[in-house]
Amino acid sequence: MPIDTIYRNSQCEWVDVEAPTAEDLKFLHERYEINNLLLEDTLDPNHLPKYEEDENIKFFLLRESTELERKNLNTISDISTKIGIFLFGQTIITIHRMRTKSISETKKQISALQDITPEYIALRIALLIMKSFDDESVNLLETMDNIENEIFLKNTNHTNQIKRLYKLKRKSGLNSRVLSISTDAVDKFKLLGLPDSEVFDLKDKHKDVVADFDHLNIQITNLISMFLALSDQKANQVMKVLAIYSVYFLPITFIAGVYGMNFDNMPELHHKYGYFFTLGLMALVVICTFIYARRKQW
Repeated sequence: MPIDTIYRNSQCEWVDVEAPTAEDLKFLHERYEINNLLLEDTLDPNHLPKYEEDENIKFFLLRESTELERKNLNTISDISTKIGIFLFGQTIITIHRMRTKSISETKKQISALQDITPEYIALRIALLIMKSFDDESVNLLETMDNIENEIFLKNTNHTNQIKRLYKLKRKSGLNSRVLSISTDAVDKFKLLGLPDSEVFDLKDKHKDVVADFDHLNIQITNLISMFLALSDQKANQVMKVLAIYSVYFLPITFIAGVYGMNFDNMPELHHKYGYFFTLGLMALVVICTFIYARRKQW
C-alpha cells in the first residue's frame, strides 16, 4: 500500500504506511530524517512494545490485539500486530504491517474534528489499542465460560476440551505478556504535553485490561486443575466398577477353575447333583459378596 496522508491541516499532518517496503522506509528516512534503526524496528513482526527518543523524534512501538486464529500460539505476533508511531513537530507517522481497527477508527473519529494535534492522534490510537485487548479479554472469558459449562453440564469429548483449554491459556498468557511490556510505553505518553485527564484515561484503561487478563489467567488455571481433578474422579469411578466386578467374579472363577482340572478323585465329580450344587455355591458366594458390598456402601 502506498504512503497515504490521512489528515492534514495547519497544525497537523498524519501520514500512514501499511505493509511498508524497503523503498517506503528509505523514502521516510530521506524525507523526514528518521533514524533507520527505528524504521527497521517496525519491520520485525515479533518486536516488543517500547518507547524511544532520537533527537526531536518520539517513537512509540505498540501492539494491537488481532482476531486472527492461529494453530500455533508461540510468539506475540500470533495474537497481536505492531504499530509504530513517530511524532516530531506537527507530523505523526504511523507504520503497521496489516490493516488495524485502531487506525481506521481513529481516522473516522477525527474526520469531523478541527484543531487536531499529532499528540491527540497518537493518544486516540493508543486508547483503541488498549480497547482491542479489552475486547479480546471479553471473548476469551466467554469461551472459558462455554468450556466450563461443557465440562460440568454436558458429556463431551475430554480430549477436545483440554486442547481448547491449553489454547485459551496460551492466548491469555501471550496477551498478558504484551500488556506487561507495554507499561513503559504507556507511561511515556505523559511526555506529549497532553491534558493529565486524557493521559490518565489511557493509563486506567491499560491497568483495567492488565487486571482482566490477570484474573482470566487465574480462572483458566483453576479450570484446568478442576478439569484434571474431574477426569481423575471419572477414572477412579471406572476403576471402582471394574474392581467390584472383579470381587464378584473372582471366587466363582476360582471354583470353575478347580472343577475344570478334570481329576478323577474330586468331590462331587460323580455325584448326581454335583453340577447343581456347584452352581448353587457360586450363586451363594455372589449373594454374600453383594450383601457385604452393600453394607460397606461400596
